[in-house]
Parts: sequence; structure tokens; C-alpha cells
Amino acid sequence: MQLEELITRFQQKDTFAFERLHAMYAENIFGVINTIVKDDNLAQEICQDVFVKIWNNALHYNSSKGRFFTWILNIARNSAIDVLRSKNYKNQKKNLSADYFVSILENAPEENETTVNTVGLRKLVSKLKEKCIKVIELLYFKGYTQKEVSEELDIPVGTVKTRNRSCISQLRENMQE
Repeated sequence: MQLEELITRFQQKDTFAFERLHAMYAENIFGVINTIVKDDNLAQEICQDVFVKIWNNALHYNSSKGRFFTWILNIARNSAIDVLRSKNYKNQKKNLSADYFVSILENAPEENETTVNTVGLRKLVSKLKEKCIKVIELLYFKGYTQKEVSEELDIPVGTVKTRNRSCISQLRENMQE
């Protein structure tokens, strides 16, 4: 069966045509998506979503505007980028809060109590001001950008930058003590 005929049948909601096109293109589409998201499981989910999208929007494909594969590829690329930009994805990729790590240290076995790193970290964290802890936690532990910290704490970006510099300086001073 010729590609044009497959596409026409696909646009007419022929499941056999869908299966053939999926077999032809799924591996390549998955590869492109995985190159963007760098996560096999997520890429597989997005790939499945892409094929559902093209099934639901099959009539939107116009051969005079480009090849069928290019049309699918653009949908896949845009879907992968949309996922990366989504707030849910960003939240999943953020690290755990500083409190989590502090509680691990507080509940650590007795033999670890005397190590320099444990004692030092406790002192460093305990000596910081609350506003420093918030900024550092968001920037370094949770992976926020300075703009996102600004929005989260409802302060100007310039203030975030200034606090970050002063808090890092404070940490350095605490380390030298």
C-alpha cells in the first residue's frame, strides 16, 4: 500500500492504516522526543499522546504543506517541549526541601555525629537567617530560577540576587568559623 493511500485511510479513521503508520514512525518519533526530554518512560508517554493527537486531528494534515512525517514530527517536538515547560514537570524535577536533609542529619546514627560534615552543616544551617534559608532552599535545593524565587517570595528579582549573594557570603563566613 502506498503512503498516500495509507494517509487517506488514516484520515478516514481506518485503524489498520493507523497501525501501519504507527509501526512506520513510532520508533523515530520516540527517538526525537527522548532527545528532548531525556527520559525513556516520559518519552514513551509523550509518543503515545502524539499518536492519539494525530489520530484525533488527522483531517488537519494537508499534504500540500509538507510531508506526513514532518507533520507528526512537529507535533511530537511541540508536545515534548510543552511537557518540559509545564509546571508539573518542573515540580517533579525539583529537589527535596532543605528540611528533609536537615532531618536526616538530626536523625543520623550516633557514629556520624562527630564527622566534620555533619556538624558543619548543622552549624551552617542554624546560623542563617530565615530569609536566607528560604532563598537558598528555593535556588539550590529546589532548582528554582531567580525569577521563580522572586514570584514565590513576592520580592523583586534584584532583591533575590542581593540576598543570594549575601547569604552565600554568610555561609562562607560560617564555614571559616
